[in-house]
Amino acid sequence: MEPLRTMETAVVLLAIAALGGLVMAGIRFAGKPYPATWLAMLHGFLSAAAVTLLVYAAATVGLPSLALAATVLFVIAAGGGVLMNLGYHWKNVALPKWLVVVHAGLAVVGFVLLLTDTLAAR
Repeated sequence: MEPLRTMETAVVLLAIAALGGLVMAGIRFAGKPYPATWLAMLHGFLSAAAVTLLVYAAATVGLPSLALAATVLFVIAAGGGVLMNLGYHWKNVALPKWLVVVHAGLAVVGFVLLLTDTLAAR
């Protein structure tokens, strides 16, 4: 396994997941309590696939420092995503806007770090 190929794959998966995240944030801030379940699940599955690749690469072949920091941020953001899904969405309770913002903020910073390291490694 090549760290660069893993990072590139994770960037693509996370970019697609981020589009869904933007749509979901727009839905929440437009006044609806939570997005459609299928959209939340697709976002989570794509993000989880990317984070799993990064964690596996970090544990086996190693990742550059910024990509490793991004992985840590993604794991923390994933915790917020799980909390939103299981603690609010599945209970039909409105997602807290502050949690949506923190989740997105961590993910955006992680994405920028990962993208920076991926482009530098090319």
